[in-house]
Amino acid sequence: MGFVKVVKNKAYFKRYQVKFRRRREGKTDYCAHKRLVIQDKNKYNTPKYRMIVRVTNRDITCQIAYACIEGDVIVCAAYAHELPKYGGKVGLTNYAAELKWYSRTYLFNMQKAVKEEERNKSDMRHIENK
Repeated sequence: MGFVKVVKNKAYFKRYQVKFRRRREGKTDYCAHKRLVIQDKNKYNTPKYRMIVRVTNRDITCQIAYACIEGDVIVCAAYAHELPKYGGKVGLTNYAAELKWYSRTYLFNMQKAVKEEERNKSDMRHIENK
């Protein structure tokens, strides 16, 4: 096989389309994200809920969200700095606090928020599988 010149000239770069910024930075795997948020068609207009947990040095944030075409909708959120109201005094960012926070977020906020969502349900456009 002979020598082949690599041609990356003006025409190549004119047509070149860059990837999404978060893909270029290696922060988001869009294939996995799509599999995570897409709801099956046989479930009709039911949102697919997911829990988002972010841990920082000083706080834990738990959110319950679902995907819409316009963007993600946060149903409810809970923060670890609220934990002293419920009896937790220390260790607001450790693993035990996280577990306590998951259950608190789910039990209290989710049930209340889902009932409110059902009352307000009108023209919702959820992301579905094709």
